Amino acid sequence: MLQKIKDYINKRPKRFVIIAVLLIWYFFSLPNRLFNDPTATVIETSTGELIGAKIASDGQWRFPETDSVPEKFKKCIVAFEDQQFYRHPGFNPVAMAQAMQENIGAGKIVRGGSTITQQVIRLSRKGKGRTYFEKFKELILSTRLEIGRSKEDILKLYASHAPFGGNVVGIDMAAWRYFGLPTYQLSWAESATLAVLPNAPSLIYPGKNQNKLLEKRNRLLQTLLNHQVIDSLTYQLSLKESLPQKPYFLPQTAPHLVDRLAKKHNGQRIRTTISATLQKQVNRIVKKHYETLKQNEVYNMAVLILDVKNRKVVSYVGNTPTDKNHQKDVDIILANRSTGSTLKPLLYAAMMDKGELLPEQLVSDIPTVIAGYNPKNFDESYSGAVPANRALARSLNVPAVRLLQEYGLQRFRDELNTFKLKGIRYNADHYGLSLIVGGAESNLWDLCKTYAGFSGTLNHYQETSSEYYTNEFVEPILLAEESADFGKKISQKQAYGAGSIWLTFEAMKKVNRPEGDEAWEFYDSSREIAWKTGTSFGNRDAWAIGVSQEYVVGVWIGNADGEGRAELTGLNAAAPVLFDLFNLLPNTKWFPIPYDDLAKVTVCTKSGFLAGNNCKGKQMYVPLSGTRTKSCPFHQLIHLDTTKKYRVNSSCEPVAKMVHEPWFALPPLQEYFFKTNNADYKSLPPYRTDCTKEIQQRMDFIFPKANSTVYLPKGFDGKINEVVLKIAHKNPESQVFWYIDDKFVGVTKQFHEMPVLPEPGRHVITVLDEMGNEIKRIIEVKQ
Repeated sequence: MLQKIKDYINKRPKRFVIIAVLLIWYFFSLPNRLFNDPTATVIETSTGELIGAKIASDGQWRFPETDSVPEKFKKCIVAFEDQQFYRHPGFNPVAMAQAMQENIGAGKIVRGGSTITQQVIRLSRKGKGRTYFEKFKELILSTRLEIGRSKEDILKLYASHAPFGGNVVGIDMAAWRYFGLPTYQLSWAESATLAVLPNAPSLIYPGKNQNKLLEKRNRLLQTLLNHQVIDSLTYQLSLKESLPQKPYFLPQTAPHLVDRLAKKHNGQRIRTTISATLQKQVNRIVKKHYETLKQNEVYNMAVLILDVKNRKVVSYVGNTPTDKNHQKDVDIILANRSTGSTLKPLLYAAMMDKGELLPEQLVSDIPTVIAGYNPKNFDESYSGAVPANRALARSLNVPAVRLLQEYGLQRFRDELNTFKLKGIRYNADHYGLSLIVGGAESNLWDLCKTYAGFSGTLNHYQETSSEYYTNEFVEPILLAEESADFGKKISQKQAYGAGSIWLTFEAMKKVNRPEGDEAWEFYDSSREIAWKTGTSFGNRDAWAIGVSQEYVVGVWIGNADGEGRAELTGLNAAAPVLFDLFNLLPNTKWFPIPYDDLAKVTVCTKSGFLAGNNCKGKQMYVPLSGTRTKSCPFHQLIHLDTTKKYRVNSSCEPVAKMVHEPWFALPPLQEYFFKTNNADYKSLPPYRTDCTKEIQQRMDFIFPKANSTVYLPKGFDGKINEVVLKIAHKNPESQVFWYIDDKFVGVTKQFHEMPVLPEPGRHVITVLDEMGNEIKRIIEVKQ
């Protein structure tokens, strides 16, 4: 055979060259990609359910090429357009001859004999003129297409690029536009309606040409019946179905997610991690709360729900269904806003992890001025001293600021880099101590990522027999085909240990819940959730972030333009949304105790410090490093006379007659506020009058703060009013004498508050009590 070919080439070289050139041209006559039109960006769930789309850049609703043609539409389009489709090589000679005969007889083109394959070629050539020469080109290219592609691929090309009226291209978009359904849910009548449209797309204009369209559809249904594709009952029922009367809108289940993905995946069909069912439920909850919030002129909200185990985003609501005047198109999930109190759990966990704080250790909650910064609690009250876990649960600002100063601002700022909070990009001095109470900015995406990392740390610690992963704070996943890379397993923690995180979550679990859910812990079916609220200065941002073993739910509420509103707080506004969202999710068990990263110790019941010899203790778990903390400084052994009413010492009482008792005593300023909230607190008894007093701190200033500037207030009448100086005294019944610059101004008893009206300038305030104890404070007075 090979020899015969060689002989033919030698005898007819020119003919061989011509044939070879023609074959090469034929082989390369069809481009690798027939269609280069821009396509819409289509966002689907992992199961293929449409959640939104953006129109193609040329203004056409043209979806990316379909993965498969629905069986009903496939049978309809073959029966209507090309019944010999599966038998011909790209063209149908019989149909072409019949069409040519009719066209010659009519003197014009009245019928086409094109196959589906030829129509695909014509569509790819952008509707060249319908001449016989053009038909010849289509014939050649059609046979080439049949050689290179399967029949199923050719049907996909046709279904994806056929015109369906207006700016609708392709079966996927047509099904949504005219029936509001995905293609696989179309009935026989609906499939038949769409199958006749590419032949005459103008028929679909709503409200017009209904009779012609109905006639074409029913004729096709009759053909299907005749070919036994459908039975008579299906045929009769299909005839009764109505034609589309109006265009349908595409689903807009997650519009802000669509916009976000379209920036990176423009013109592609993307499958996301979103749960369509959950997303729709979340949308309804957001809309319900939005209708209430806008009565207070609060218009924007964002919600993010993550699956902790795989870090996939299962719900993404970038904003409320508001209007353009209130920035409805802004994706708040990515917007950096004041963090409020959402960073407090990180500091709490950090200090426990380093052995510098125990879960119930008393921390100071007193009027505080640090380098001119005067933090205040939300309700502007003080507790004197409060257990650390309660301070976190109540989101108290003053204890948080004092703890941050104690821990080290720069140290904490450096540790925040572990969590990759992109909004926190300045150095520690830029934020100051306000960093912990909303002085920094971050976004819902990064904060939820961080809380998910904490939850994941606990889960992995349990699953891996007390090991950690190197990339626990991985970015959340949006694309269905991607998976989270947690890195390698190591024995060293990446940020904070499992024990510190578990104890932090235990404290966050005890946060007071919104109105109507206060009795949650008394119900067996209640959800155990670690959650934190946050409110920024001026009520501009309301946060609520909750964590369970399986999910992280984050909520932000406010106005995109930064306008604050009264009553806009994390507890009042964001927390109710948070718990409504958790009610949509499966209930999960609480995190198991990470015993390997905890130690059981004895702490003082009242102070939470490690127990010494002078306090009643209780057992509790603390981080391993917590065993090195100092013992309780507030419990001391005091010496009383036999009446137990007075303290004594060796100067006035024989040691043998003394009664020795342990006593819980706070410093004066802490005691002043503490005892107003703790009725069982007992101040130290006074010394008996015949005893020599021991040196002790008995007084402290409440106002003014050290080295502070005091502004004399003005009344409505424009007159300068007095400013009130205030101290705390161990024994309120003692008389206290007040001096300004060594000039006596008055005496107080029981309520130690002194109104004064000093001249502007620098002054020294001196306070003496009956026992000769003295305190001083320097202030700058301004009007």
